Amino acid sequence: MIKSIFLILGVLLLIIFSSYYVSIKQPDVNTQVVSPALVEYTNNTYGFRIALPQGWKGYSIVEKVWEGVPVGANTVTEHGPLISIRHPLWTTNVPRQDIPVMVFTLQQWNDMQAEKFHIGAAPIGPRELGRNTRYVFAIPARYNFAYLPGFEEVDEIINSNAFSAFFY
Repeated sequence: MIKSIFLILGVLLLIIFSSYYVSIKQPDVNTQVVSPALVEYTNNTYGFRIALPQGWKGYSIVEKVWEGVPVGANTVTEHGPLISIRHPLWTTNVPRQDIPVMVFTLQQWNDMQAEKFHIGAAPIGPRELGRNTRYVFAIPARYNFAYLPGFEEVDEIINSNAFSAFFY
C-alpha cells in the first residue's frame, strides 16, 4: 500500500515537473520565424547574393557608378559599380526604394577608410555589407533618406542578414 502511494506521488510529481518544463520551453509568441526566401538575386561578376521577400519576384537591376573625390578637391579620382535591385512595383510616377550595393576593390575600401577620398556629402561613409577575397560590398550612407515607399522593407532586408558574399 505504501509502495502504491509513493508510486502515485512519483508519477504525479513527474507529470507536474514535465508540464512545467514544457511550458517554459515553449517559444515566445512574438518570435518571428523566418522562412526561406523564394527570390534571390545573385551577382556572379562580383560574388554576392541577396535573399529577397517573395514580393520582389520580377525585380530589375539598375547599374550605375559611384564616385569618390579626395577631401578638399572637386575632381573624381575613384569610381566603381553601384548595383541597385529595383522592386517590381517601381514606376516613374511612384518610385520605390531600391537596394543599392556599392562595389569597392579592397584597395579602394582601405583608401576610403583612410580618408583618401569620400563619397557624397554625408558625414559618414558607406556601411559594409560583406566582402570576399576581391571586393567589399557596402550600402551608401543616407541611401534611404528620401523615404520612398518601401524604404522600411529595404531596411529590414539589409538588417536581416539577407546579404552574403561568396568567394572566387
